[in-house]
Amino acid sequence: MMKTQILFVLLLVSISFAGNDGYIKTQQGTLHYITYGSGEPLLIVNGGPGLNCNGFESVAELFADHYQTILFDQRGTGGSTLDKTDSTTVTLDLMAQDMETLRKHLKINKWVLLGHSFGGWLSQHYATLYPENIKGLVLSSSGGIDMGILKYFNANKNIRLSQGQIDSLKYWNDRIKQGDTTYTAQIEWAKNLAPAYVYHKEYVPMIAKRLTEGNKEITSLVYKDMYKIQYNCREKLKNFEKPVLIIQGRQDLLGDGTAYEAQKVYKNSRIVFLNECVHYGFLERRETYKAEIEKFIESVES
Repeated sequence: MMKTQILFVLLLVSISFAGNDGYIKTQQGTLHYITYGSGEPLLIVNGGPGLNCNGFESVAELFADHYQTILFDQRGTGGSTLDKTDSTTVTLDLMAQDMETLRKHLKINKWVLLGHSFGGWLSQHYATLYPENIKGLVLSSSGGIDMGILKYFNANKNIRLSQGQIDSLKYWNDRIKQGDTTYTAQIEWAKNLAPAYVYHKEYVPMIAKRLTEGNKEITSLVYKDMYKIQYNCREKLKNFEKPVLIIQGRQDLLGDGTAYEAQKVYKNSRIVFLNECVHYGFLERRETYKAEIEKFIESVES
């Protein structure tokens, strides 16, 4: 049995699924993906932007006992390379196109999407372009139906940090902005930010490590494009009738209102709040998170 090295170590998992890597040549570069298990296809769209899918191997394994779970590196991250990296090659339209290229490559008719955090934004954008190829949509601690959270996200973050952590965060952030590219600067910044994302502080080192792995150039280009297109899925998805599960921590930085605003748009949606959980339901409320999503997928199948 292969033991997969993953960021979010789930000590209670007794079976480890070996992932199958694949690569697809695209017009701008290469798209890397990994599949696990078999059955109904579940595409897991990881958070970021600017992060590879490595931190979500544990999520793919969590559902691989019943489904074919699929991960992919968003363009410009991990094994998904670009011949040129600029505002012409990093856009939400092209990222959604990569997802569609992957669906066709795997010969999947329709699939369920599970978009976490930024992945929820990207999944919803995909839904505006290719709604006919979606069986169901899971918004896991998603960024919301528009970019409204950016107005209050920093405030929600700061109330979850001590003054010492806020001061240290500013110090290391300033160092990085001034050109400090050392890992020390990155990890110290991340260690002071990570506590805002979890309810149970034993997970802080895991989150901190993940926060250091982002590609800041990709992050910047994605947000630049989101502002350019004025990301807002309300009108385009108001007639989306496929089932939608909105699941997030009760203590999430996103706030309950983000979930309720999305529910107003989706006609066929349900909200699940996970108590004593911030941004990572698959980490802090693993069993409930798994059960709710599997129940949702089974209802979609029927």
